[in-house]
Amino acid sequence: LKVQEIRGYEKVTAIPSAPAYLKGVVNLRGIIVPVIDLRVKFGLAEPKYDAFTVVVILRLAGRVIGIVVDGVSDVVRLSPGDVKAAPQLGALVDSSFLAGLAAQADRMILLLDIEKLLSSGELNVLNQAAAAVERGP
Repeated sequence: LKVQEIRGYEKVTAIPSAPAYLKGVVNLRGIIVPVIDLRVKFGLAEPKYDAFTVVVILRLAGRVIGIVVDGVSDVVRLSPGDVKAAPQLGALVDSSFLAGLAAQADRMILLLDIEKLLSSGELNVLNQAAAAVERGP
């Protein structure tokens, strides 16, 4: 319910000294939007940006942010009965951002709570980065 739109990946303006997951900012119809890469945030393999890469524009905590994902295959409607409790993965894996798990046809869908995925400190970094770009040099 936090998704505002899904856009093709476009080059971002990098911000010096930003955390690695913060790829930079884009101008979205006059709004400076910080863009983070979930592949980097999750510590996965180095991202490849291609024709399938998209930016999901979210509205979180009164701020618009973008998250880079490998691709979006489809949009799925789930009823509350489709969602099961998130699996407990033990102390070695932080699963606090998992909102639940759903099974549909032959696939499992992990549901992320994006507000838990990004800590308040990280959201503050994104806000500061966007504000610095808006102010200019």
